[in-house]
Amino acid sequence: MISNNLFSLKGKTALVTGGSTGIGLMATVGLVSAGAKVFIVSRKLENCQNAAEELNNYDFEGEVIPFRGDLSSETGISDITDEIYAQNSELHILVNNAGRTWGSELSSFPYEAWAKVLNLNVSAIFYLTQKLVPLLAASSKSDFPSRVVNIGSVMGEVPMGDGAYSYAASKSAVHHITRILAKELAERNITVNALSPGPFQSNMTDFAIGDSKGTMRVSKRVPLKRIGHTDDIAASIQFLCGKGGSYVTGAILPISGGINVSTGPSIFGED
Repeated sequence: MISNNLFSLKGKTALVTGGSTGIGLMATVGLVSAGAKVFIVSRKLENCQNAAEELNNYDFEGEVIPFRGDLSSETGISDITDEIYAQNSELHILVNNAGRTWGSELSSFPYEAWAKVLNLNVSAIFYLTQKLVPLLAASSKSDFPSRVVNIGSVMGEVPMGDGAYSYAASKSAVHHITRILAKELAERNITVNALSPGPFQSNMTDFAIGDSKGTMRVSKRVPLKRIGHTDDIAASIQFLCGKGGSYVTGAILPISGGINVSTGPSIFGED
């Protein structure tokens, strides 16, 4: 049977953590433009309110609803899930995007940089998903499974620390927990996939590509010769969360312009 609404999310409800800025905002754009009702949460309520106001002014079928939450503690995660359960009888899509990084030279990389980064980037994803699985499972349909999309990184695939050792390790963990949960949640009709982005504009990457000079410098190092755009994330989210992605689980989708397969110069090539 041929469908003409492979990417429609009309009538679906989603939660995007860290959905007001950076890649989280790009994911929110993809969901709301496809018709979903999207809850966005971060520690900074003002950022969520500003993002919601801007996106709700577009002629989208969907709607963005902001609220404040803190994923850095067990109590904070419980507060977020309580809010979702209180406001919704269904949840079809969870996008685990909120995260942090830490950059330092190997010789001075601090001990606390591991616990703080892995706590938010890995533990919070696991425990938020754990608490929302019952609602996701209850909301799934035989022909439309519920979806979890984790935001990993190309730095979790290829061995380049760039001074962000705990961040790179945490994203590798995100990719692996994605595969584990995909296997375990399939029987509950929930797909679990991850995006593996390369360089995109965000607060986290402002130090490198916050201006045109930095963007040009980094773009030259990407095989496809550019940094990522909003559409790259938005369309990938629409695919994984729409009807066309309902048979995909356990995938780590590279959105990195070819960095994921860039292995250096040819060993036997000519100079």
